[in-house]
Amino acid sequence: MADQTTADSSPHVTVYGRTGSSQAYAIRDFLHRCDIKFDWVEVNSDEVARPIGLSNSDDARLPVCIFPDGTRMENPTIRQIIEKLGWFHDPSRSEYDLAIYGAGPAGLSAAVYGASEGLKTVVVERWAIGGQAASSPKIENYLGFPTGISGADLAERAREQAVRFGAEILLAREGVSGEFVAGKRVGHLADGTKIVARASICATGVDYRRLGLPNEEKFFGAGVYYGAGASEAMLCRSEHVFFVGGGNSAAQASLQFANVASKVTLVVREDSLKSTVSAYLIDRIYSHKRIEVLTNTVVTALEGDTCLQAITLTNLLTSKSQKLPTRWLFVCIGGVPRTDWALWAGIQRDEGGYLLTGVDLRRHGKVIKNWPLDREPYFLETNMPGLFAAGDVRHGSVKRCASAVGEGAMAVTLVHRYLAAG
Repeated sequence: MADQTTADSSPHVTVYGRTGSSQAYAIRDFLHRCDIKFDWVEVNSDEVARPIGLSNSDDARLPVCIFPDGTRMENPTIRQIIEKLGWFHDPSRSEYDLAIYGAGPAGLSAAVYGASEGLKTVVVERWAIGGQAASSPKIENYLGFPTGISGADLAERAREQAVRFGAEILLAREGVSGEFVAGKRVGHLADGTKIVARASICATGVDYRRLGLPNEEKFFGAGVYYGAGASEAMLCRSEHVFFVGGGNSAAQASLQFANVASKVTLVVREDSLKSTVSAYLIDRIYSHKRIEVLTNTVVTALEGDTCLQAITLTNLLTSKSQKLPTRWLFVCIGGVPRTDWALWAGIQRDEGGYLLTGVDLRRHGKVIKNWPLDREPYFLETNMPGLFAAGDVRHGSVKRCASAVGEGAMAVTLVHRYLAAG
Protein backbone atom coordinates (compact mmCIF):
# COMPACT_ATOMS: atom_id res chain seq x y z
CA MET A 1 0.00 0.00 0.00
CA ALA A 2 1.23 3.51 -0.80
CA ASP A 3 1.56 6.46 1.55
CA GLN A 4 -1.12 6.44 4.26
CA THR A 5 -2.72 9.79 4.90
CA THR A 6 -3.70 9.00 8.47
CA ALA A 7 -2.33 6.92 11.29
CA ASP A 8 -5.66 5.17 11.80
CA SER A 9 -5.51 1.49 10.82
CA SER A 10 -9.21 1.54 9.88
CA PRO A 11 -9.67 4.25 7.27
CA HIS A 12 -13.18 5.12 6.18
CA VAL A 13 -12.30 5.30 2.50
CA THR A 14 -9.55 3.94 0.26
CA VAL A 15 -8.75 6.16 -2.70
CA TYR A 16 -6.87 4.77 -5.72
CA GLY A 17 -5.44 7.25 -8.18
CA ARG A 18 -2.48 9.02 -9.69
CA THR A 19 -0.52 11.89 -8.19
CA GLY A 20 -0.95 14.73 -10.63
CA SER A 21 -4.66 14.06 -11.16
CA SER A 22 -6.69 17.15 -10.31
CA GLN A 23 -9.77 15.04 -9.58
CA ALA A 24 -7.82 12.79 -7.21
CA TYR A 25 -6.48 15.86 -5.46
CA ALA A 26 -9.98 17.29 -5.09
CA ILE A 27 -11.10 14.07 -3.40
CA ARG A 28 -8.10 13.94 -1.06
CA ASP A 29 -8.53 17.60 -0.20
CA PHE A 30 -12.25 17.23 0.48
CA LEU A 31 -11.86 14.14 2.66
CA HIS A 32 -9.03 15.74 4.62
CA ARG A 33 -10.94 18.99 5.19
CA CYS A 34 -13.95 17.02 6.41
CA ASP A 35 -11.73 14.95 8.72
CA ILE A 36 -12.68 11.70 6.94
CA LYS A 37 -9.93 9.14 7.46
CA PHE A 38 -8.70 7.62 4.22
CA ASP A 39 -5.85 5.72 2.61
CA TRP A 40 -4.29 6.87 -0.62
CA VAL A 41 -2.99 4.17 -2.98
CA GLU A 42 -0.85 5.38 -5.86
CA VAL A 43 -1.78 3.62 -9.11
CA ASN A 44 1.61 3.98 -10.75
CA SER A 45 1.67 0.77 -12.80
CA ASP A 46 -0.62 -1.65 -14.61
CA GLU A 47 0.20 -4.24 -11.93
CA VAL A 48 -1.44 -2.00 -9.31
CA ALA A 49 -4.39 -1.18 -11.58
CA ARG A 50 -5.47 -4.70 -12.56
CA PRO A 51 -6.29 -6.08 -9.07
CA ILE A 52 -8.88 -3.32 -8.67
CA GLY A 53 -10.49 -4.09 -12.01
CA LEU A 54 -8.81 -1.45 -14.17
CA SER A 55 -7.18 -2.12 -17.51
CA ASN A 56 -4.09 0.01 -16.83
CA SER A 57 -2.74 2.91 -14.78
CA ASP A 58 -4.19 5.40 -17.29
CA ASP A 59 -7.71 4.02 -17.04
CA ALA A 60 -10.27 6.82 -17.33
CA ARG A 61 -12.20 5.35 -14.40
CA LEU A 62 -9.56 6.62 -11.99
CA PRO A 63 -9.70 7.80 -9.27
CA VAL A 64 -11.58 4.94 -7.59
CA CYS A 65 -13.00 5.18 -4.08
CA ILE A 66 -13.79 2.09 -2.01
CA PHE A 67 -16.01 2.63 1.04
CA PRO A 68 -16.13 0.42 4.18
CA ASP A 69 -19.37 -1.25 3.05
CA GLY A 70 -17.69 -2.32 -0.19
CA THR A 71 -19.28 0.38 -2.36
CA ARG A 72 -17.05 1.27 -5.31
CA MET A 73 -17.20 4.69 -6.99
CA GLU A 74 -15.27 5.34 -10.18
CA ASN A 75 -14.14 8.89 -10.94
CA PRO A 76 -16.76 10.27 -8.54
CA THR A 77 -17.70 13.89 -8.11
CA ILE A 78 -17.52 15.50 -4.67
CA ARG A 79 -21.32 15.72 -4.73
CA GLN A 80 -21.53 11.93 -5.22
CA ILE A 81 -19.15 11.34 -2.32
CA ILE A 82 -21.19 13.65 -0.09
CA GLU A 83 -24.33 11.74 -1.00
CA LYS A 84 -22.62 8.43 -0.24
CA LEU A 85 -21.53 9.73 3.17
CA GLY A 86 -25.16 10.64 3.85
CA TRP A 87 -24.38 14.32 4.17
CA PHE A 88 -26.46 15.67 1.31
CA HIS A 89 -30.03 16.56 2.07
CA ASP A 90 -32.65 19.19 1.36
CA PRO A 91 -33.68 21.89 3.84
CA SER A 92 -36.07 20.50 6.45
CA ARG A 93 -37.91 23.80 6.95
CA SER A 94 -39.66 26.23 4.68
CA GLU A 95 -38.35 29.10 6.80
CA TYR A 96 -35.54 29.63 9.32
CA ASP A 97 -34.71 32.25 11.90
CA LEU A 98 -31.10 32.39 10.73
CA ALA A 99 -29.39 31.38 7.50
CA ILE A 100 -25.58 31.30 7.50
CA TYR A 101 -23.66 31.19 4.24
CA GLY A 102 -20.25 29.61 4.66
CA ALA A 103 -19.04 26.90 7.06
CA GLY A 104 -15.62 28.26 7.93
CA PRO A 105 -14.69 29.29 11.49
CA ALA A 106 -17.02 32.32 11.44
CA GLY A 107 -19.97 30.41 9.99
CA LEU A 108 -19.56 27.42 12.30
CA SER A 109 -19.23 29.69 15.32
CA ALA A 110 -22.42 31.49 14.33
CA ALA A 111 -24.15 28.13 13.87
CA VAL A 112 -23.15 26.95 17.35
CA TYR A 113 -24.30 30.13 19.06
CA GLY A 114 -27.41 30.57 16.95
CA ALA A 115 -28.68 27.01 17.35
CA SER A 116 -27.73 26.79 21.04
CA GLU A 117 -29.72 29.95 21.73
CA GLY A 118 -32.88 28.60 20.16
CA LEU A 119 -32.71 30.04 16.65
CA LYS A 120 -33.79 27.74 13.84
CA THR A 121 -30.46 27.75 12.03
CA VAL A 122 -29.25 26.51 8.66
CA VAL A 123 -25.72 26.66 7.24
CA VAL A 124 -25.10 26.60 3.49
CA GLU A 125 -21.61 25.54 2.36
CA ARG A 126 -20.51 25.16 -1.25
CA TRP A 127 -17.53 22.88 -0.61
CA ALA A 128 -16.24 21.44 2.68
CA ILE A 129 -16.57 22.14 6.37
CA GLY A 130 -13.97 24.48 7.85
CA GLY A 131 -13.19 26.79 4.94
CA GLN A 132 -9.55 27.63 4.37
CA ALA A 133 -8.74 26.95 8.02
CA ALA A 134 -9.48 23.25 7.44
CA SER A 135 -6.47 23.00 5.12
CA SER A 136 -4.07 24.10 7.85
CA PRO A 137 -1.94 21.20 9.12
CA LYS A 138 -1.66 22.76 12.56
CA ILE A 139 -3.04 25.80 14.38
CA GLU A 140 -0.91 26.53 17.43
CA ASN A 141 -2.09 29.97 18.54
CA TYR A 142 -5.77 29.13 19.04
CA LEU A 143 -6.88 29.52 22.66
CA GLY A 144 -7.22 26.28 24.58
CA PHE A 145 -5.00 24.06 22.44
CA PRO A 146 -1.47 24.48 23.85
CA THR A 147 -0.01 21.74 21.62
CA GLY A 148 -1.95 22.87 18.55
CA ILE A 149 -4.77 21.32 16.57
CA SER A 150 -5.23 20.65 12.87
CA GLY A 151 -7.67 22.87 11.06
CA ALA A 152 -9.68 19.84 9.93
CA ASP A 153 -10.00 18.53 13.48
CA LEU A 154 -11.07 21.92 14.80
CA ALA A 155 -13.66 22.25 12.03
CA GLU A 156 -15.07 18.76 12.65
CA ARG A 157 -15.45 19.46 16.35
CA ALA A 158 -17.28 22.69 15.56
CA ARG A 159 -19.53 20.93 13.04
CA GLU A 160 -20.44 18.23 15.56
CA GLN A 161 -21.16 20.88 18.18
CA ALA A 162 -23.40 22.88 15.84
CA VAL A 163 -25.34 19.80 14.72
CA ARG A 164 -25.77 18.65 18.32
CA PHE A 165 -27.50 21.95 19.09
CA GLY A 166 -29.81 21.46 16.12
CA ALA A 167 -28.21 23.44 13.27
CA GLU A 168 -28.70 22.06 9.76
CA ILE A 169 -25.68 22.01 7.46
CA LEU A 170 -26.23 21.81 3.71
CA LEU A 171 -23.07 20.80 1.85
CA ALA A 172 -22.32 21.06 -1.88
CA ARG A 173 -24.74 23.97 -2.10
CA GLU A 174 -23.79 27.39 -3.37
CA GLY A 175 -25.75 30.58 -3.06
CA VAL A 176 -25.97 32.54 -6.29
CA SER A 177 -28.34 35.38 -5.44
CA GLY A 178 -30.44 36.87 -2.70
CA GLU A 179 -33.35 39.21 -2.24
CA PHE A 180 -35.30 40.96 0.49
CA VAL A 181 -38.98 39.99 0.32
CA ALA A 182 -41.66 40.89 2.87
CA GLY A 183 -39.13 41.36 5.65
CA LYS A 184 -37.40 38.05 4.92
CA ARG A 185 -34.06 37.33 3.32
CA VAL A 186 -34.40 34.79 0.50
CA GLY A 187 -31.27 33.01 -0.70
CA HIS A 188 -31.36 31.32 -4.09
CA LEU A 189 -28.98 28.39 -4.46
CA ALA A 190 -27.41 27.16 -7.67
CA ASP A 191 -29.60 24.03 -7.77
CA GLY A 192 -32.82 26.04 -7.49
CA THR A 193 -33.34 25.58 -3.75
CA LYS A 194 -34.63 28.60 -1.85
CA ILE A 195 -33.60 29.41 1.72
CA VAL A 196 -35.98 31.78 3.52
CA ALA A 197 -34.80 33.29 6.78
CA ARG A 198 -35.61 36.19 9.07
CA ALA A 199 -31.91 37.11 9.26
CA SER A 200 -28.75 36.04 7.48
CA ILE A 201 -25.00 36.01 8.10
CA CYS A 202 -22.57 36.06 5.20
CA ALA A 203 -19.43 34.15 6.22
CA THR A 204 -18.33 33.00 2.77
CA GLY A 205 -14.68 33.88 3.34
CA VAL A 206 -12.31 34.30 0.43
CA ASP A 207 -11.11 32.35 -2.58
CA TYR A 208 -7.40 31.67 -2.83
CA ARG A 209 -5.52 34.33 -4.74
CA ARG A 210 -3.81 33.09 -7.93
CA LEU A 211 -0.33 33.83 -9.19
CA GLY A 212 -1.66 34.94 -12.56
CA LEU A 213 0.85 32.92 -14.58
CA PRO A 214 0.48 30.98 -17.85
CA ASN A 215 -0.28 27.26 -17.28
CA GLU A 216 -1.47 27.93 -13.74
CA GLU A 217 -4.96 26.59 -14.35
CA LYS A 218 -3.55 23.64 -16.29
CA PHE A 219 -1.41 22.55 -13.34
CA PHE A 220 -4.02 23.08 -10.63
CA GLY A 221 -4.16 19.83 -8.67
CA ALA A 222 -1.29 18.54 -10.81
CA GLY A 223 1.60 20.28 -9.09
CA VAL A 224 0.08 23.65 -8.21
CA TYR A 225 -2.04 23.82 -5.06
CA TYR A 226 -3.67 26.66 -3.16
CA GLY A 227 -3.49 26.93 0.60
CA ALA A 228 -1.48 24.94 3.09
CA GLY A 229 -2.21 21.62 1.38
CA ALA A 230 -2.24 19.42 4.47
CA SER A 231 -3.79 16.55 2.51
CA GLU A 232 -0.66 16.34 0.34
CA ALA A 233 2.04 16.29 3.01
CA MET A 234 2.59 12.54 3.11
CA LEU A 235 2.90 12.39 -0.69
CA CYS A 236 5.91 14.70 -0.64
CA ARG A 237 8.37 12.36 1.01
CA SER A 238 11.93 13.05 -0.20
CA GLU A 239 10.69 15.79 -2.55
CA HIS A 240 11.71 19.44 -2.91
CA VAL A 241 8.59 21.43 -2.05
CA PHE A 242 7.97 25.15 -2.60
CA PHE A 243 5.61 27.43 -0.70
CA VAL A 244 4.77 30.93 -1.94
CA GLY A 245 3.66 33.43 0.69
CA GLY A 246 4.86 35.32 3.70
CA GLY A 247 2.04 34.69 6.16
CA ASN A 248 1.43 32.30 9.04
CA SER A 249 -0.28 29.70 6.86
CA ALA A 250 2.71 29.31 4.54
CA ALA A 251 5.12 29.38 7.47
CA GLN A 252 3.26 26.74 9.47
CA ALA A 253 2.83 24.51 6.43
CA SER A 254 6.51 24.73 5.53
CA LEU A 255 7.38 23.42 8.98
CA GLN A 256 4.95 20.53 8.66
CA PHE A 257 6.16 19.53 5.19
CA ALA A 258 9.80 19.76 6.30
CA ASN A 259 9.13 16.70 8.45
CA VAL A 260 8.79 14.55 5.32
CA ALA A 261 10.20 16.49 2.36
CA SER A 262 13.90 16.52 1.56
CA LYS A 263 13.81 20.31 1.29
CA VAL A 264 11.26 23.10 1.64
CA THR A 265 11.74 26.50 0.04
CA LEU A 266 9.62 29.41 1.26
CA VAL A 267 9.32 32.06 -1.46
CA VAL A 268 8.55 35.50 -0.03
CA ARG A 269 7.97 38.72 -1.97
CA GLU A 270 8.83 40.94 1.01
CA ASP A 271 12.33 41.48 2.37
CA SER A 272 11.60 39.64 5.64
CA LEU A 273 9.00 37.61 7.54
CA LYS A 274 8.93 39.84 10.61
CA SER A 275 5.86 41.90 9.80
CA THR A 276 3.65 39.04 8.60
CA VAL A 277 4.63 35.87 10.49
CA SER A 278 4.38 35.14 14.22
CA ALA A 279 7.71 35.25 16.03
CA TYR A 280 7.54 31.66 17.26
CA LEU A 281 7.21 30.43 13.66
CA ILE A 282 10.07 32.60 12.41
CA ASP A 283 12.40 31.15 15.04
CA ARG A 284 11.50 27.60 14.06
CA ILE A 285 11.83 28.24 10.34
CA TYR A 286 15.31 29.74 10.49
CA SER A 287 16.54 27.00 12.81
CA HIS A 288 15.22 24.16 10.63
CA LYS A 289 17.92 22.60 8.50
CA ARG A 290 15.53 21.57 5.71
CA ILE A 291 13.91 24.98 5.18
CA GLU A 292 15.33 27.84 3.15
CA VAL A 293 13.73 31.27 2.87
CA LEU A 294 14.09 33.28 -0.34
CA THR A 295 13.04 36.88 0.27
CA ASN A 296 12.41 39.52 -2.41
CA THR A 297 11.55 36.62 -4.71
CA VAL A 298 8.53 35.68 -6.84
CA VAL A 299 7.51 32.78 -9.08
CA THR A 300 7.53 33.93 -12.70
CA ALA A 301 6.97 30.74 -14.73
CA LEU A 302 5.49 27.25 -14.47
CA GLU A 303 6.63 24.45 -16.77
CA GLY A 304 5.69 20.85 -17.47
CA ASP A 305 3.70 18.57 -19.73
CA THR A 306 0.57 17.22 -18.04
CA CYS A 307 1.99 17.91 -14.56
CA LEU A 308 4.21 20.59 -13.07
CA GLN A 309 7.90 19.78 -13.56
CA ALA A 310 9.73 23.06 -12.91
CA ILE A 311 9.27 26.64 -11.76
CA THR A 312 11.21 29.82 -12.39
CA LEU A 313 12.04 32.11 -9.48
CA THR A 314 13.05 35.73 -9.99
CA ASN A 315 14.75 37.98 -7.48
CA LEU A 316 13.02 41.37 -7.41
CA LEU A 317 16.21 43.25 -6.48
CA THR A 318 18.64 41.73 -8.98
CA SER A 319 16.17 40.52 -11.66
CA LYS A 320 18.17 37.30 -11.72
CA SER A 321 16.12 34.18 -12.48
CA GLN A 322 16.68 30.52 -11.80
CA LYS A 323 14.78 27.46 -13.01
CA LEU A 324 14.28 24.73 -10.42
CA PRO A 325 12.74 21.27 -10.82
CA THR A 326 9.77 20.45 -8.59
CA ARG A 327 6.42 18.69 -8.64
CA TRP A 328 5.01 20.60 -5.67
CA LEU A 329 4.13 24.28 -5.47
CA PHE A 330 1.77 25.55 -2.78
CA VAL A 331 0.43 29.08 -3.12
CA CYS A 332 -0.53 30.91 0.09
CA ILE A 333 -0.75 34.56 -0.96
CA GLY A 334 -4.03 35.62 0.56
CA GLY A 335 -7.44 35.64 -0.97
CA VAL A 336 -10.17 37.45 -2.86
CA PRO A 337 -13.58 37.85 -1.14
CA ARG A 338 -16.45 35.89 -2.61
CA THR A 339 -18.87 38.80 -2.96
CA ASP A 340 -19.72 39.10 -6.66
CA TRP A 341 -23.36 38.51 -5.72
CA ALA A 342 -23.31 41.65 -3.56
CA LEU A 343 -22.63 43.96 -6.49
CA TRP A 344 -25.97 43.46 -8.23
CA ALA A 345 -27.81 42.94 -4.92
CA GLY A 346 -26.93 46.47 -3.85
CA ILE A 347 -24.76 45.43 -0.90
CA GLN A 348 -21.95 47.91 -0.39
CA ARG A 349 -18.34 46.74 -0.68
CA ASP A 350 -14.94 48.37 -0.39
CA GLU A 351 -12.52 48.69 -3.31
CA GLY A 352 -11.22 45.18 -2.63
CA GLY A 353 -14.67 43.62 -2.73
CA TYR A 354 -15.01 43.09 1.02
CA LEU A 355 -18.41 43.73 2.58
CA LEU A 356 -18.80 47.02 4.43
CA THR A 357 -20.55 46.84 7.78
CA GLY A 358 -21.51 49.13 10.65
CA VAL A 359 -19.63 52.41 10.90
CA ASP A 360 -17.48 51.53 7.88
CA LEU A 361 -20.50 52.12 5.68
CA ARG A 362 -20.04 55.85 6.38
CA ARG A 363 -16.31 56.01 6.96
CA HIS A 364 -15.72 55.34 3.30
CA GLY A 365 -17.74 58.41 2.41
CA LYS A 366 -20.63 56.42 1.03
CA VAL A 367 -24.28 57.00 1.66
CA ILE A 368 -26.08 53.98 3.08
CA LYS A 369 -28.23 53.12 0.10
CA ASN A 370 -31.85 52.24 0.64
CA TRP A 371 -31.46 52.05 4.41
CA PRO A 372 -35.09 52.02 5.65
CA LEU A 373 -34.58 52.20 9.42
CA ASP A 374 -34.18 55.11 11.81
CA ARG A 375 -31.22 53.51 13.59
CA GLU A 376 -27.68 53.16 12.30
CA PRO A 377 -26.55 49.69 11.12
CA TYR A 378 -25.23 47.43 13.84
CA PHE A 379 -21.48 46.77 14.00
CA LEU A 380 -21.49 43.69 11.69
CA GLU A 381 -24.61 44.62 9.72
CA THR A 382 -24.43 45.45 6.02
CA ASN A 383 -26.51 48.14 4.35
CA MET A 384 -29.34 45.60 4.12
CA PRO A 385 -31.08 45.34 7.53
CA GLY A 386 -30.80 41.84 8.95
CA LEU A 387 -27.92 40.80 6.69
CA PHE A 388 -24.68 40.54 8.67
CA ALA A 389 -21.11 39.72 7.66
CA ALA A 390 -18.49 37.88 9.71
CA GLY A 391 -14.98 36.63 9.20
CA ASP A 392 -12.61 37.15 6.29
CA VAL A 393 -15.34 38.36 3.90
CA ARG A 394 -15.85 41.52 5.95
CA HIS A 395 -13.92 44.75 5.48
CA GLY A 396 -11.49 45.34 8.33
CA SER A 397 -11.62 41.81 9.73
CA VAL A 398 -8.51 40.34 11.35
CA LYS A 399 -7.43 37.37 9.27
CA ARG A 400 -7.12 34.95 12.17
CA CYS A 401 -9.15 31.88 13.06
CA ALA A 402 -9.91 33.10 16.59
CA SER A 403 -11.09 36.48 15.28
CA ALA A 404 -13.43 34.80 12.80
CA VAL A 405 -14.90 32.66 15.59
CA GLY A 406 -15.43 35.78 17.69
CA GLU A 407 -17.16 37.62 14.86
CA GLY A 408 -19.46 34.66 14.25
CA ALA A 409 -20.54 34.71 17.88
CA MET A 410 -20.93 38.49 17.88
CA ALA A 411 -23.03 38.39 14.72
CA VAL A 412 -25.52 36.09 16.43
CA THR A 413 -25.84 38.54 19.32
CA LEU A 414 -26.68 41.26 16.81
CA VAL A 415 -29.13 38.96 15.02
CA HIS A 416 -30.99 38.57 18.30
CA ARG A 417 -31.07 42.34 18.70
CA TYR A 418 -32.36 42.75 15.14
CA LEU A 419 -35.08 40.11 15.55
CA ALA A 420 -36.18 41.50 18.91
CA ALA A 421 -36.68 44.93 17.36
CA GLY A 422 -39.16 43.37 14.99
